[in-house]
Amino acid sequence: MSAPESSTAGKLRLATVWLTGCSGCHMSFLDLDEWLIELADQVDVVFSPIASDVKTYPEHVDVALVEGGVGTSDNLALIRQVRQRTRLLVAFGDCAITANVPGMRNRLQGPEPVLRRAYLELADGSAQLPLAPGIVPELLEGVIPVHELVPVDLFLPGCPPPAARIRAVLEALLRGEAPLMEGAEMIRFG
Repeated sequence: MSAPESSTAGKLRLATVWLTGCSGCHMSFLDLDEWLIELADQVDVVFSPIASDVKTYPEHVDVALVEGGVGTSDNLALIRQVRQRTRLLVAFGDCAITANVPGMRNRLQGPEPVLRRAYLELADGSAQLPLAPGIVPELLEGVIPVHELVPVDLFLPGCPPPAARIRAVLEALLRGEAPLMEGAEMIRFG
């Protein structure tokens, strides 16, 4: 893996993507606190559920932090687009790397039992399946780790990764270096 070079104006084009996960990795990203101000001087956030209203994944992204596994048809289309349009794709957190907690639905063996359990068996009163198109994205047979569908350049484990680990990775990338992913502080899961 080689670190991406800066794009125009010396700033990296950064994206964060939220697939099938809890958004805990994005919350940990926000735990970068004041350093986010310094980061904002060095990157252009071009796509993110927390910092942008952009709905279409852009072209020519330098780095994408991808949170969550791939559990829906929408996730599948997006991760393929992310890979095609991104130089360095980071599997951001344990769900992106292993499917983790969202992958527990894989034991139910397909979308039908998942929907039945969520919308009928656990309903508090008005149990009904969401049948109208667009209410719930089409579920895949299971939740799939990102690297099983597209090439991943860097794995950033943690549930969620601590802010210090995220910062260490981003600082290395901003220097044009490949992050050193070794030692418990950088590679511990959970």
